[in-house]
Amino acid sequence: KILLILGFLSTLAVIALIAVAVTQNKPLPKNIKYGIVLDAGSSHTNLYVYEWPAEKENDTGVVQQVEVCKVEGPGISGYAHATEKAGPSLAQCLRQAEDVIPSKQHQETPVYLGATAGMRLLSLENRSAAEKVLSSVEKTLRSAPFNFQGARIISGQEEGAYGWITINYLLGNFKQVLYQGQSGWTKLLHSLKSISETSGALDLGGASTQITFVPNEDSRESPENLLYFRLYGKDYLVYTHSFLCYGKDQALQQKLAEDLQASTSTLDNSSLLDPCFHQGYQRTIDISDLFKNPCTSAKKKQFPFRQLYIQGEGDYQKCRRNIQKLFDKTHCPYSSCSFNGIYLPPLQGDFGAFSAFYFVMNFLNLTSEQSPIALDKVTSAIESFCARPWHEVKPAYHQIKEKYLSEYCFSGAYILSLLENGYEFTEKNWQRIHFLGKIGSSDAGWTLGYMLNLTNMIPAEEPAVPPLSHGSYVGLMVLCSLVLVAVILFAWLLFHKPKCLQKGIV
Repeated sequence: KILLILGFLSTLAVIALIAVAVTQNKPLPKNIKYGIVLDAGSSHTNLYVYEWPAEKENDTGVVQQVEVCKVEGPGISGYAHATEKAGPSLAQCLRQAEDVIPSKQHQETPVYLGATAGMRLLSLENRSAAEKVLSSVEKTLRSAPFNFQGARIISGQEEGAYGWITINYLLGNFKQVLYQGQSGWTKLLHSLKSISETSGALDLGGASTQITFVPNEDSRESPENLLYFRLYGKDYLVYTHSFLCYGKDQALQQKLAEDLQASTSTLDNSSLLDPCFHQGYQRTIDISDLFKNPCTSAKKKQFPFRQLYIQGEGDYQKCRRNIQKLFDKTHCPYSSCSFNGIYLPPLQGDFGAFSAFYFVMNFLNLTSEQSPIALDKVTSAIESFCARPWHEVKPAYHQIKEKYLSEYCFSGAYILSLLENGYEFTEKNWQRIHFLGKIGSSDAGWTLGYMLNLTNMIPAEEPAVPPLSHGSYVGLMVLCSLVLVAVILFAWLLFHKPKCLQKGIV
């Protein structure tokens, strides 16, 4: 009887132990936090809303994009002659963010604005106008119900570094995926992957382009292009360089300025045949607009006409030859260079190409999630697109604004020139370039990395993690409890044999 009572009490104790384990370790309801980043680019501004569980604020791999809003109108640098309108242009997207984020969390939600190459150029051209634009933007952001944290022009190096952080964070290359509660197989696969395997970042905007990656060799030839990071207990020495004036829009301006200077046309003839526009396409531009910014002002000279009349020629090969003149490969003071005498270590690993790299190549159907398209096929596709006459292209893509549609031939040829002639990608390593629009639910770009850095969301050291997950802990408690019950029953059967068992033995 004593053993029976002990067994009953032990069973009750086991049930109580399991109940306590389950209730005590039950995950708390998620408390979501939010952050807002505005990417004030040269051609337009995007507002991004991010969210993450508050209990993992300084933990790993938990931030995701929940909203994106494209601001109507030009980038904020486009308001140089009406600076007071720069801030109000953001109002609609800020209201959209108010609808997405619960009102009780508005005041604690940080909002950041980072302006890129368009504002870097405006600051060089007219510092006073740039300051007034930022002042207008700051006034609008302060009037919003969020926690304003600053509006500033970020450097090209920052833009490259934050883009690199973003894509490697989203791809899980910082090892933080080990702490997100994935299945055992996912954990195993990532634990087998070398922590040093990060992806390079290729970013193309309207006014600048960035290349960022971890070189295979520890080269110190050009210290100004090297950045040091310590993330999740791992050291990274990252090469990054930003080429101002080599975004696709400013590159087109540079090419037109070069073509105009090199034109064999007589000075009284304002017509220019351009191989980078479709045959039959026509465009008129003001000479003053062409030479007004720092990217082209050095090429300015007097012309007897105020407007330039451009006629498309649709010749891809000629277009490529014209574009290649933008990359000065004549001198290199280092062991290896990209162009314009800028140091570039040997390319290493995979690269994620995003922003305009992705948008242009996606329009041309040259992005593939399964496997990258071979370089010769990419070249052939762009050449074929450029050869199509404008009267055929325009109705085929009537939903796209004429300005953007007319420039896809140039943009495609420019991307190939930049990657092949500028950075020296070849047929051999071309397929290591992956054109990325989104990674999961988040856009590939610099904004997420910017917010992660400013909110200290990426720890320098590996976060401490419990040895067992909640599920594993409860499972182990249940297993131990069942073993305990079995031992007690076995002991009772052994020392207090029931009569049926005793008869069987006799």
